[in-house]
Amino acid sequence: MNYLFKVLLTALAVLLIAYLLPGVEVDNYVTAIWVAFIVGILFSILKPILVILTLPVTILTLGLFLFVINAALILLANNWIDGFSVSGFWTALLFSILLSLFESILYKLIEK
Repeated sequence: MNYLFKVLLTALAVLLIAYLLPGVEVDNYVTAIWVAFIVGILFSILKPILVILTLPVTILTLGLFLFVINAALILLANNWIDGFSVSGFWTALLFSILLSLFESILYKLIEK
């Protein structure tokens, strides 16, 4: 139940970011839920593998390469989900940063 609630909060964050950020489009609420679900799966399964594979570059850039990994995963979700559109790499990078920020805020508000 807790996972489902977090997916719905992430979908809310996706809708809010799509409204605020030009270059990101989400067709409807169902698409936002799919984006939240797929991004959650990608970040929990594929991201740790990519972090291990790119560890030397991540250390060399003092962790900034993790932003590139996040943007690449957002672009991968963009290719998989119809109705979700991100215009380019920099938009995906900003989307991933804002998504992390909004998720942190929403999760902290719900925790208390």
